[in-house]
Amino acid sequence: MNLRVLRIELRRSVAPWAGAVVLAAALAFLYLIPGPWWKGTAMWTNQWTPMALWTRSLLYYLWPLAVGFGALQGLRDHRSKMSELLTSTPRPVRHRAATLTGTTAITLASAFTLLVLVGAVQVPGNTEYTHLGWLPISLVGALSLVAGAVLGMGAGRTLPSALTPPALAMGAFVFTALMHTSLGRTRTTTTAEVPSTEPNLVSLLSPAVQEVRDALVTLSASVHVGQTVWLLGLAVTGFALLVAATPRARLLALTPVLAGVALALLVLPSDPRRMYVVDEAAAELVCDGPVCVTTMHQERLDDLAGPGKEALRLLRGALGDQAPVAVRENTAVLPHGAMPQWSRTTVLFDFDDEIIAAAQGEELTRALIAEAMVPGCSPVGWTSVGRDTFARTVAVGWVLGDLTSLPGTEPASWRREVDAESRPAWKELKALPRDEQLARINAMRAAAFSCEGDAFQALNGGASR
Repeated sequence: MNLRVLRIELRRSVAPWAGAVVLAAALAFLYLIPGPWWKGTAMWTNQWTPMALWTRSLLYYLWPLAVGFGALQGLRDHRSKMSELLTSTPRPVRHRAATLTGTTAITLASAFTLLVLVGAVQVPGNTEYTHLGWLPISLVGALSLVAGAVLGMGAGRTLPSALTPPALAMGAFVFTALMHTSLGRTRTTTTAEVPSTEPNLVSLLSPAVQEVRDALVTLSASVHVGQTVWLLGLAVTGFALLVAATPRARLLALTPVLAGVALALLVLPSDPRRMYVVDEAAAELVCDGPVCVTTMHQERLDDLAGPGKEALRLLRGALGDQAPVAVRENTAVLPHGAMPQWSRTTVLFDFDDEIIAAAQGEELTRALIAEAMVPGCSPVGWTSVGRDTFARTVAVGWVLGDLTSLPGTEPASWRREVDAESRPAWKELKALPRDEQLARINAMRAAAFSCEGDAFQALNGGASR
């Protein structure tokens, strides 16, 4: 297909509209609708892998649009009543089909590429960590749009009805929805006895990916390979339907997609822990003495090293031999609803933790002490505030000798409530002999690290307030 043919096809097809709608809808979603893609370390323009995953997640809506536009394109000859005329021309049907599919493929792939580029030009300004591990995620995303459109064209040519495009678009949307809800999820119960779900093998047949929870998470290589095989089978079936002229040929055209599904299910991992995996290169630690961050966040090490070392010194003076000896960014990625796992010898922190995220300069020392004393027992993916905050405030005040609000204690009404609960407990603790103070602090830490019992109640000597 030369440029002249391409220009003609662009003028007389819906391909430009398909690309424009896909790009505009994606950008409107990312920029106009607030969500987790706007904040935290997994914000869609903060790191390369989250950028690729967030744009892939939009295929939940964009893929049905591509399928619907493809079906509309496949109806073109039928609407213009030219089917019989075209079949009488000497030019092979596959040549016309290649021109039609090529135009749409170029347009949709270009639209998705532009979407990725919008994020890609912003990422270097937010991170020093550069890699190409995100590229397969985006390439498979572009392939899925092309495959969906080609499948829609073949279906539109096979079922030439005005109802075909909306019916296919709705069917594609139902497919992506089911892949991310009932059919594509396996119900589990975590160690915290919290009902949750995990993606299963079937969910990987969806062009979209699940919501990005952690910037260190990426898709495994077997997922890329399996999805590519499945999508190629889908595209070949769509093209075969587009050129098929007999019922037998249309039936045989289903062979590639069935073979693609069978091969993909053999390649795709069945264990959720092998689907969404930790990027080992990004999670590798970079250290300044006892203070370490991941390679992904290495530009933050300079700001964290001083407060981290100061926090360890203060903890050593307060806790003695029981004090932690290192500060390290937490690289463990646990299932949704699982209980966090903490270490007494290492202060594990997350840049998305509300206390760490709100701290700046010297406040980081106070925030790290809070993480070391009462790390928190909310299940992964859950947000809760309450008595752990009271215990943290008292514990940090005990270490520093001065009770003040912790970073991230907002709004003002919540700050006043924290002060009203923690100040009497802090005064009571400071009035006790040193040995009794340390005993209560140890009891509080035992409850906090085991996630059994109430840390604030243990700090008060077992009495509830």
